[in-house]
Amino acid sequence: MPRFGPAVTALVLLLGSAAHASAQTVPVYTRADSLRGSTVSPARTWWDVTYYDLQVAVNPADSTIHGHNTIAYRVLGSGQEMQIDLQEPLGVDSIVQDGTALSFRKDGNAYFATPLDSQEVGSVRAVTVYYGGAPHVARRPPWDGGFTWGTDEEGRPWIVTTDEGIGSSIWWPLKDSWVDEPDSVNVGITVPDPLVHVGNGRLREVTPNGDGTTTWEWFVGNPINGYAINVNAANYVHYGDVYQGEAGALTVDFWPLDYNLEKARTHFTQTYPMLACFEHWFGPYPFYEDGFKLIDVPYPGMEHQSAVTYGNGYANGYGGRDASGTGLGMEWDFIIIHEAAHEWFANNITARDRADGWVHEAFANYAEGLYTECLFGKEDGARYTVGVRQGIRNDRPIIPDYEVAAWGSGDMYPKGGNLLHTIRQIVGDDELWRNILRGLNEEFRYQAVAGTQVEAYISREAGIDLSKVFDQYLRTTMVPALEYRIEGSDLSYRWSEVVPGFDMQIGVTLDDNGYTVIHPTERWQTVRFELSDPSAFAVDPNYYIEIRSVGSVGR
Repeated sequence: MPRFGPAVTALVLLLGSAAHASAQTVPVYTRADSLRGSTVSPARTWWDVTYYDLQVAVNPADSTIHGHNTIAYRVLGSGQEMQIDLQEPLGVDSIVQDGTALSFRKDGNAYFATPLDSQEVGSVRAVTVYYGGAPHVARRPPWDGGFTWGTDEEGRPWIVTTDEGIGSSIWWPLKDSWVDEPDSVNVGITVPDPLVHVGNGRLREVTPNGDGTTTWEWFVGNPINGYAINVNAANYVHYGDVYQGEAGALTVDFWPLDYNLEKARTHFTQTYPMLACFEHWFGPYPFYEDGFKLIDVPYPGMEHQSAVTYGNGYANGYGGRDASGTGLGMEWDFIIIHEAAHEWFANNITARDRADGWVHEAFANYAEGLYTECLFGKEDGARYTVGVRQGIRNDRPIIPDYEVAAWGSGDMYPKGGNLLHTIRQIVGDDELWRNILRGLNEEFRYQAVAGTQVEAYISREAGIDLSKVFDQYLRTTMVPALEYRIEGSDLSYRWSEVVPGFDMQIGVTLDDNGYTVIHPTERWQTVRFELSDPSAFAVDPNYYIEIRSVGSVGR
């Protein structure tokens, strides 16, 4: 998802019904938050989604939709009810299993259906949910999601959906939880002619219906999170290419509006160096079977799996800005780079709970610096990443409460990226660090994971216990402060503003030969330094910390 600006961050804090009025306010969660956010609900855990077949007719004339979703699932255990999520003002008409209408009850934005008795453990069953109505209209996509019933520059319909924050159930019925991804999906969207609908995966079939509408059927052959599935209907044109990547031939398809075709042919060439860079750092693109797409949309953009949406005006930077303040961010298109990075971190590796959104956004933010490094070298890549620190607010922890669909501080972007950049310095071996990033995408391929699993993997592969480092940066708002004092040739130092047991190493200048690694703790330590000019003492800026010169050691 795109980085949050100050005004946008204020809006994001209000997504859902949890109230986050300020850094000091204790969040208040509703039953609706718990129903959508729970990963352990009894009405969810007894069944595992294997397949969705979503069929929806979109009618811009009255801004309504109607259709059905067939949910195939594997029975994991006994269960009395089945929770299917669909947000008001849309409503469920009926839920059918084996030709029998099931009884169901409504609780806010959740429907609880009573399945038929023959739910044998290990069997694969299916229910079909029929629904319709006028869906929630997005006020500021993609941050406040829903349907966008827009028009292009020529006044023609341009219809899209966005729903990462507000939930996929804002426009279609499903198990609206990141923890349970279907193994594959089929999505058929019916739109008025001459609109073209571009979806995730591969185009299977185009069916003219004889009534002035056409159904566009797209199939995704890989696991996919619900919020990655979206509607994109407009006067699109298509061109494509084949990229020879690490895993072979990857189809690369572009779907601009017809009048943007020539701009796209020039600007979208950034896709190829991006793929080369990210395959180098993160491993093969995860969805060769489904291809890679860029699709024109009327909002900034989103990481819809195999169908990345783009709305950055065919210009570098992000809306004409560079988040790092270095000028380096104006050398490439933020949306292409940031959103495509999510194919590895968000779509391949998906957080189980929205509270671990840093698994998506910290890595995507960090990928911006890696891409800069691929273009201009390691020093400039680091300069970009250090530069984005200006956006860190330390208003509240990056990780909020679990099980309530909560979203943490927008610091998960710049602070999360700088956490990873700091860990790269701690690891101190770029090839090992690259292998860790690639290994994450192998170890957790197509999985929904807890953030603690990612933390443990990095620690294990690095051979360093980084648990206190993760606690510091993800679970507190404190920035580690290196306190130091120079007396003659003695340097005394310690950490303050840290979690108990914090002992992160850091590079400092102790002589004229560059940085030397020291290991501060909360206790004062003293070492001898041999700088020809003591005022040249410095701390490696690649570590995200504060530096304080103190008046006395206070042993």
